[in-house]
Amino acid sequence: MDGTLVEDESVDGGDVGPPGLRVDPVGADGPSADVPLVPGGVIRHKHGYMRRYFFPMEPVPVILTDTNLVKPALSWNLEYLEKNLGDGDFSVFYSKDHKFKYYDQAKYNDKVVPDFTPPMSQATMKFSEFLVKFRQWKHGQPRMYLQHPLNDSVGKAIKDDFLAFNWKWLESVQKEHNWGNLSSNLIYIGMEGNVTPVHYDEQENFFAQVEGFKRCILFPPETFECLYPYPVFHPHDRQSQVDFDKPDFESFPKARHLRGFECVLEPGDVLYIPKYWWHHVESLLGAGHTTSINFWYKSGPLTQVEYPLKPQRKVAMIRNLEKVVTEALGNPFEVGPLFEALALGRYIKVNALSHSELGSLNRYPSKPNPQVSTIE
Repeated sequence: MDGTLVEDESVDGGDVGPPGLRVDPVGADGPSADVPLVPGGVIRHKHGYMRRYFFPMEPVPVILTDTNLVKPALSWNLEYLEKNLGDGDFSVFYSKDHKFKYYDQAKYNDKVVPDFTPPMSQATMKFSEFLVKFRQWKHGQPRMYLQHPLNDSVGKAIKDDFLAFNWKWLESVQKEHNWGNLSSNLIYIGMEGNVTPVHYDEQENFFAQVEGFKRCILFPPETFECLYPYPVFHPHDRQSQVDFDKPDFESFPKARHLRGFECVLEPGDVLYIPKYWWHHVESLLGAGHTTSINFWYKSGPLTQVEYPLKPQRKVAMIRNLEKVVTEALGNPFEVGPLFEALALGRYIKVNALSHSELGSLNRYPSKPNPQVSTIE
């Protein structure tokens, strides 16, 4: 897979990019006019355009290009899906901008997070209805993103294609790495320019591209403190508080140290996203709609703990500690002050932290005791 940027001796739009890369300012030909872009503009890719962010990036070391994992699905254009996906009800998400930031409906409680506003809405509709809205979409309207499990609700032709995936290869990987069972397969159909902001999952993931082109930016688990995840009781649990379009370095100073690994997936490519690896995914601007399929596997049994602990283990430990303490206190707003009392002056030198870093340790200050349980 070649994610090479188009080389150009000139750089448009002023001092907004490194020499050798063509960087177009906001309003350049190609990207949809309704999509807000960062001040630095976009970088031209051979298949479309990519938003330019504040952190440097390197190529992802390995993209799997010869697995034939979803080869039967490479014919799944919209016309084929319209004819064969079936008459079931499909989940479609709407967003007023280009970002589709996941939130956990079960954690949506105005007593715990009173200022939370869901960033997107969800509707259920037939695939034919989705396609009508999708094809008639106009600039300024809410953007759409279909996300639905590949299960018994799909049509026979899709089931036949699904059964013809390269399950033998998947099972060999599963066995080699002692993973648990396959937990789900989702199909994603989105508009060009759609973005799934950076987050991490607690399962192993093979992400397969079927149609169109998707840019993936990954960050290893050890960048946990630079991405400032929301607390576990928050609806945006596992999501980063850092806005890549408008980073707030006063509130999140360590975000300045981010360094991402990026690639652009083409049809047939498969990207392995290990559990607890942060990933930001976007459909290339100016390159049409995208269709993708993921394969989520549960972790296998932990047979032996190796020291020093790997970054993934540390993230899991942080999550478990946070859950246990939240449940024990009975008040999520006491969690931050308790950890602050535990660490400041004992494990962390107070005078070594800036004012903004001290503030970030307690993003959710104490409030009157809400009588709610927030344990998952």
